[in-house]
Amino acid sequence: MGAQLRVYRRRIRTVQATKKITKAMELIAASRIIKAQARVAASTPYAEEITRAVSAVASFSTADHPLTREKEDRSRAAMLLITSDRGLAGAYSSTAIKEGESLAELLRSEGKEVVPYLVGRKGIGFYRFRRREMAAQWSGFSDSPQYAHAKEISTTLIADFLKPTEEGGVDEIHIVSTRFVSMITQQPQVRRLIPLEVVEAEDVPEDVIYPLYDFEPSAEQVLDALLPRYIESRVYNALLQSAASEHAARRRAMKAATDNAEELSRNLTRLANAARQAEITQEISEIVGGANALADASTGRE
Repeated sequence: MGAQLRVYRRRIRTVQATKKITKAMELIAASRIIKAQARVAASTPYAEEITRAVSAVASFSTADHPLTREKEDRSRAAMLLITSDRGLAGAYSSTAIKEGESLAELLRSEGKEVVPYLVGRKGIGFYRFRRREMAAQWSGFSDSPQYAHAKEISTTLIADFLKPTEEGGVDEIHIVSTRFVSMITQQPQVRRLIPLEVVEAEDVPEDVIYPLYDFEPSAEQVLDALLPRYIESRVYNALLQSAASEHAARRRAMKAATDNAEELSRNLTRLANAARQAEITQEISEIVGGANALADASTGRE
């Protein structure tokens, strides 16, 4: 066996081994997407109901709460950036980081200092490599977040929002995550988390009758109880959406890697066959040449 043929066959074995790994990762990601979608669907009704409750208190009462009150001089803006802990997910993390960089540039153009809060080792590594300061960081649960993780993140964000700016607090909080649209489409999104924005409907028909609300013990105490839960549900939903997007991006990337490995294996097999055919042709030529030389030598002796 020639040296070139050995090289081709060694590369074919390597590519086939890689193909088995990428195919397994594709199947694992596909199975996890289903679970992630189910968790997103399960959390949606709770998020909608608590959003409706918060809107009712904010719209039909005169209660004033620190989380709904906009500060006059906003100089520090927090940015919660959600990325993945692991790679091999295509452009998932880089797209979220790019969206975060665009938001940071916009906030700086408004004269605000950007304070980053990072979720996921990819985002943490991006900031650490560039030696940027981070207010807080969380990792280890990007592909399977739990409500306890959202609660921990929300507690930190709320505490820093309620803290005075001169003591290291922030005036507003934005969240950068990835919204799961379908198995093919995942879109980065930016939303302002707090201060809360209460959007009232316009052009409401005159025959619409609104329900009467009675808040006990008081609207302020209801907001105290609901707003932290509301923020936790928003953060939790963003984590779940990002996890589903991460699995979808990884499945798509691994499928592309598997297809590329299969194509490369076919090309290498074709080259190996050509090299083997060239060796066989050369061996036949050498045998024929040797036979002719022996025949000529025998004829000369006669």
